[in-house]
Amino acid sequence: MTETITKSEFNTLNKVDPNGIIARVMLAFLTTAGIFYINIMPAVVSGLKEGLAFTNQQAGFVSSANLYGAALGALTAVFLIKRINWRTWSYALLLTLIVIDSACIFINNPSLMIGIRFLHGLTGGLLVGIGFGIISRTSEADKTFGYLLFIQWGLGGLGLMYLPELVPVYGTTALFLSLITFTVVSLIMMPFIPQYSIEKSPSHKEQSQRIQKKPLYFNLAAIFLFQAANMGLFAYVIGLGKARGLTIDFMGPALAYASWIALVGAFLVMLIGTKYGRTIPLVTSILITALCSWLLHFSDSEQVYLVANVIIGVTWAFALPYMFGICSELDKAGQLAALGGFASKLGLASGPMVGALILTNEQYNTVINVAVFGLVLSAICILKPAKLLDKVSA
Repeated sequence: MTETITKSEFNTLNKVDPNGIIARVMLAFLTTAGIFYINIMPAVVSGLKEGLAFTNQQAGFVSSANLYGAALGALTAVFLIKRINWRTWSYALLLTLIVIDSACIFINNPSLMIGIRFLHGLTGGLLVGIGFGIISRTSEADKTFGYLLFIQWGLGGLGLMYLPELVPVYGTTALFLSLITFTVVSLIMMPFIPQYSIEKSPSHKEQSQRIQKKPLYFNLAAIFLFQAANMGLFAYVIGLGKARGLTIDFMGPALAYASWIALVGAFLVMLIGTKYGRTIPLVTSILITALCSWLLHFSDSEQVYLVANVIIGVTWAFALPYMFGICSELDKAGQLAALGGFASKLGLASGPMVGALILTNEQYNTVINVAVFGLVLSAICILKPAKLLDKVSA
């Protein structure tokens, strides 16, 4: 009897409310651990160039390899999430990330770095896919994704503030130690995260029967385009500023402030949820992102550079949770949310890759135009799934 009680107590030991704020924050840390480098991408690209003398293309290919690996990992999670012990896998993946980031401190060859970062992406993407699947099992998943973006942009701002200045002094060691630190913190949180078993209820079955596959495909396309357009521009935003005569002393703090102010976007999602539906908030925010991306043509003005990046950050952090939330509404077991993670990582990888190819002749204007076009297409794609869910919940 005592042994049975002990096991039961162990299963709930120190676990927090599954749908409370603390649980949402810890899930946000877990899911961010595998992709934290995305939120400091300009610092990573700039750091590889400054610290290891990588070219624009080499640094871009390293970032893309990391993200393509993450896309493959997220896709793998789609098939695994319902079949694995997600907690055991999360522990193993977090430890693997620490080992890989530690090894990267000693690598200075571009080809080797590309291969190792692909493995890092594969590991991190699988962890992110698992995290997305678990978030889908929370109530009001849109809000949990809001917490996710809140954590990513908030701590990403710190990285953008200090890492560009630390790299010239400490080399790329500063980059990888920041990633290791975040992973260690996430590992410490793991024992306190609830189990989140799959719930099998008639309402979920009825809901899935009402949803058509075509809206899902449109939503995945919208996520892909949105992430590709934003990251294709964001990864090179420091290089863009330098080409227009801005200094790193201005851009570092400017991008940090933009990242922190972007928290407003994630906070709004946590605050209003789906009170006003999804269609109007999503389409409006994506089109505003496109407009502000176009304004980066005028980055020779510090004010334009700062304001445009601030607004892009806010709308980016605002729109993405709703997109992921649409996936979560289609499958509470988390498979479709993990598929959304795959589309997201594939977009995040493709953006810097396209940017690297365009930037052979420092064609930053072309990068901006391609990003704007992708964002407009994303707004068009999101209409069908957003309208459908608004109609279902009406």
